[in-house]
Amino acid sequence: MKLNTALSRPESSILATNKILRNTYMLLAMTLLFSAMTAGAAMYLNLPHPGLIITLVGFYGLLFLTTKFRNSALGLVCVFALTGFMGLTLGPILSMYIQAFSNGHELIMMALGGTGAIFLGLSAYALTTRRDFSFIGGFLMVGILVAFLAGIGAVVFAIPALSLAVSAMFILLMSGMILFQTSAMINGGETNYILATVNLYVSIYNLFLSLLQLLGVFSGED
Repeated sequence: MKLNTALSRPESSILATNKILRNTYMLLAMTLLFSAMTAGAAMYLNLPHPGLIITLVGFYGLLFLTTKFRNSALGLVCVFALTGFMGLTLGPILSMYIQAFSNGHELIMMALGGTGAIFLGLSAYALTTRRDFSFIGGFLMVGILVAFLAGIGAVVFAIPALSLAVSAMFILLMSGMILFQTSAMINGGETNYILATVNLYVSIYNLFLSLLQLLGVFSGED
């Protein structure tokens, strides 16, 4: 009896891990698709960007609701509301790149491809090695806070060099977040697939925008 119990624990743990991975990646795929649809709608309707304040209020407000209702079906509604809203804020940015750069479409596709390659590569590394990256959690939180404040400063004071540095920082930090979140799902540090989805989505969103900005700067056009 004791032997059967001992054997069932690892098996139960593996099943739980597989379940959260399956649910997270399924929900992530759906939210990315929905976000792409709302971004496309914003571009088609030529909607203006809501601005920094509305974007921050909308993001953190919907993030709060998602966290609050993470254990209920309403949490799924909040996830799609959050990612749909972020798609609406992304559409005007993509339109700006298409209008400002003669190779705007190519820049967007390169940033999208780079984001996909980084996400898949880091996720595969975390899944195959099953290393525990929880030790970088504190560093990532401090780094994101510093980069966030620096990004606001770059916007307020219109400092292009600082904005470029912030983009580079976010690429590294979001890559670390992908490793951290994937590791957390594998090693039992994250058991809620709604929160895992949001964390991965935000990492992908910021990674894409940061890559796009760097590509725009180095494209040789103003």
